[in-house]
Amino acid sequence: MKKFAVVSVILSAVGTPGAFAARLIEPVMATIPAGQFLMGSPTPSPAVRGAPSDGPAHTVSIKTFKLSKYELTVKEFRQFVEASKYVPVGMGDTKDGCWKWVKQGDGPAPDMRIAPSPGKWNTPAYAPSDYHPVMCVSMEDGQAYTKWLSKQTGKKYRLPSEAEWEYAARSGGAGSFPASGNPADICRFGNGFDKSGKVAFQRDLGWERKDGDCDDLAEYTTVVGMYEPNAFGLHDMIGNVSEYVEDCQHANYEGAPADGTAWVTNCDPKAQDMVIRRGGGYGDRGNALHFTSRAHAGRTNHSSIGDGIRMVQQIDSDADLRTARNPFQAELTKAQQAERVRRIKMLAMRQATQAPEKAVK
Repeated sequence: MKKFAVVSVILSAVGTPGAFAARLIEPVMATIPAGQFLMGSPTPSPAVRGAPSDGPAHTVSIKTFKLSKYELTVKEFRQFVEASKYVPVGMGDTKDGCWKWVKQGDGPAPDMRIAPSPGKWNTPAYAPSDYHPVMCVSMEDGQAYTKWLSKQTGKKYRLPSEAEWEYAARSGGAGSFPASGNPADICRFGNGFDKSGKVAFQRDLGWERKDGDCDDLAEYTTVVGMYEPNAFGLHDMIGNVSEYVEDCQHANYEGAPADGTAWVTNCDPKAQDMVIRRGGGYGDRGNALHFTSRAHAGRTNHSSIGDGIRMVQQIDSDADLRTARNPFQAELTKAQQAERVRRIKMLAMRQATQAPEKAVK
């Protein structure tokens, strides 16, 4: 597995950009080289349930930038909240709510399977460990985090543009799916809806959903970085949680920028408060788990259905390209190893349970 080390900054109360007294966790970054690519699908999918189309395909030029190797974790977001006293703007009068999967009929309408429910980013059900991706956060929460991180480090962090996200996800490839291009291989590269997901949704929600063609032994979200990286060293670019970008919603790519910048003008008048998220989540399958698929969410939307954050660091000088060892990577590696052990034990238990049945046959 490739290793991309980055600068780790231990900040003290004196002589630092943000005067942050504790050891600051910076995201583990990968350098994304400049290039040009064909963004979108040559055979665009139609808009579904208000989400925008992924066409027409168009050529975009991208400058060098850094992108976080992993999705933002619960631990990183907790440090931000505790240090800055930030209060995420939630839903409803209590400002403490998050969309979640529900049993059919428990939502606002009989056929709805999601509903706003009590909970927030650190609710245990949505944050099983410090090393899971943070959920129940909005695009605005992501912007607040990157603004704080920039102040603490003196670097320029922000959310990616939609073009930067797709360019990084493709990592030099031309296909819509990772590596092999076979949707059946999705469990090698990302955490989408699969056989374990089917068991969990059936057990917890009474859902009968067609499962995917594979099984990664993760029922819902999982520790970041558990799947094969792409050619740029990025993990979880599909699945686990989808990721907000800076762009507001447009019905399609007609008039989109060709320079890789975020498209924040002439927003869709029918979706003024909607922003784009990319990559799909743990509950998605099929065409939702490819590089051109575009989803959307409200600007202040909080969701445990699978919405998260990934960061860009702008490259303005040669100094921004320097890398160094990041202690947080070692923590993540231990968490990943523990998750692998858990999966091995789960697989062994399943095989032991199934063995007598096979013997009887």
